Amino acid sequence: MVGRVGWGEAPAVVVVDLIRGFTDPASPLGGDLGDVVEATGVLVATARQVGVPVYWAEVAYAPDMSDAGVWPRKISAQRLLVEGGEWTGLDARLSRRPGEPRVVKKHASAFLGTDLADRLRRDGVDTILVAGCTTSGCVRATVVDGCGLGFRPIVVREAVGDRSALVHEVSLFDLDAKYGDVEDLAKVLDTLMDGARERGAA
Repeated sequence: MVGRVGWGEAPAVVVVDLIRGFTDPASPLGGDLGDVVEATGVLVATARQVGVPVYWAEVAYAPDMSDAGVWPRKISAQRLLVEGGEWTGLDARLSRRPGEPRVVKKHASAFLGTDLADRLRRDGVDTILVAGCTTSGCVRATVVDGCGLGFRPIVVREAVGDRSALVHEVSLFDLDAKYGDVEDLAKVLDTLMDGARERGAA
């Protein structure tokens, strides 16, 4: 029987890879993720309103790809994701505020080879509200690693997306069955606001 990881006492939003290279259909790696970007914007705005921290994880490589490992051998278009290039940097419909950490990653997981776990622990975070793309790739890897590292992953259904609707739905089913809780955006927002009222922060 499948249980629930539930919410802890200190959530944070982790936005994974909502960069131009993945959200612009003109990119070889991109898809139409407008609804995902919009939902993420609502999630982030609510988190800010109630004082919940937001972390932005984005893949980017050195121009010579010396930090990319073997991944570009599998997906050659990864070579387009050069730091400061056309396809890196947040989607223009989103914005990172001063004080919100940008975690540059080289692999699928936002945790692998980064200091994200250390940052979260320093901030006392025990629950990660995961948004971004792709559901079957970097979102999945981040949730699996987050669970393994002792965080409670909550996948925000409307705020994650994939180029394949079928793979997206299968991934959500599997993540909810094994590694975290998949929750609708409305429920997540209500939980954030309820927590803020309890703390007197709303």
